[in-house]
Amino acid sequence: MFGMQGLVELLKALLKTSLILFVAKILYDIYLPEFMGLSNESVNSAIYHSADILMYCLLILSSSLFLLVMIDVPYQLWKYKKDMMMTKQEVKDEHKESDGNPQVKGRIRQLQTAMAQGRMMNDVPEADVVVTNPAHFAVALKYDAGGSGAPILVAKGTDLIAAQIRNIATGADVPLVAVPPLARALYYSTEIGEEIPSGLFLVVAQVLSYVFQLKAAKTGFGEKPSMPANLKVPDEFRQS
Repeated sequence: MFGMQGLVELLKALLKTSLILFVAKILYDIYLPEFMGLSNESVNSAIYHSADILMYCLLILSSSLFLLVMIDVPYQLWKYKKDMMMTKQEVKDEHKESDGNPQVKGRIRQLQTAMAQGRMMNDVPEADVVVTNPAHFAVALKYDAGGSGAPILVAKGTDLIAAQIRNIATGADVPLVAVPPLARALYYSTEIGEEIPSGLFLVVAQVLSYVFQLKAAKTGFGEKPSMPANLKVPDEFRQS
């Protein structure tokens, strides 16, 4: 499927390039004499005339690209519906096979978990920080400084999954911050994709402030900060 999709995308790119070159060649043949004749016009007239020609050429080229987009949209819609139909059919088939079969049901749950973990791992490189236990828990947080919401938990896991989160974060240069009580509190209080609880705002803000200062120091802005001491997690969020 990937090979076929890649071939389709290649053909689309070649078609776009060919169309642009074809239209550009036609415009060149049509307007070259006019461009050559600009030298016989006054300066002001030549400027306005050349601007009109350029605007018209850009309009034609843009219209050509728009035509390609309009052709591509039905294909993308068809492909999306086809993929959705395949997905729904696969789910139905799995559901039929799973009736009365605990092993198959367990396998479906494993596949669903694996898919969810795969999506979760894709979000780790976009995180601002990974809070760790440090060995048993890992929680990745992302904060949109320009938004109005609270930090969002984009990934979490224990043991092997936590190790995978840490490895991906290290490879993507996402800071790892070891705050065991906070890692456990976030893990148990917040689901993936949710904003952190308001009770953890303060301690998470301290961690994010440290991380942003650390990133700034790496780019030459400011001194390397020290890890905040006495980070306090509210008692109601503490987990043993």
